[in-house]
Amino acid sequence: MRKYVFIVLLAVFGLTFVLLAAQDISLSNVGRADPTDSAPVGQITLAAGSEAAFNYLALQRTNICGLQPEMVVDYADDAHLQGSCCAPMDLHRYQEQVGALRQYADIAQIPEDPYDMPATLVKELLGYQSSIQLTAQQQAVYDEAMILSEEGGPCCCRCWRWYAFEGMGKYLITQQGWEAEALAELWSLTDGCGGEGHGHA
Repeated sequence: MRKYVFIVLLAVFGLTFVLLAAQDISLSNVGRADPTDSAPVGQITLAAGSEAAFNYLALQRTNICGLQPEMVVDYADDAHLQGSCCAPMDLHRYQEQVGALRQYADIAQIPEDPYDMPATLVKELLGYQSSIQLTAQQQAVYDEAMILSEEGGPCCCRCWRWYAFEGMGKYLITQQGWEAEALAELWSLTDGCGGEGHGHA
């Protein structure tokens, strides 16, 4: 009798392993709850802006409030920062943001989805933040964008996103010739705080 029970248990375990492998989910990631863990690339492939992507990202917590750049630079290159950091994601606002960001698809430094940020891109933008020095004229453009932006800057608080999108702003001003109004609007579109957005109908 014990022999049959063992065979059944072995079969169940084997079937579970096969199903997990078919979904490209490693056993080491099942039940992971640490909010500082970042999801590997390739585990979930969903179209940015889709309801399926929203349903997945709305449950992720790797984009946590207060996460600092020095922590993000230690993330593996195949990691993503996913989910909202302050308020629950709103489907309509999420789709609105992703839809508007498609116009910048030819600029690799602008994220496709503000709620699913590849660590490699975040590190690149953080590098710009520290390495790009603005001229007085360029700084004036940046300062105006700060005034015009809904959050009073690249983000609502000085977390990793603030510094990364400061770097993005510096890059766009110096390398793409962006003006303040365009940068302020982009910061609104790349907002990852969640919620319905400011002044949104």
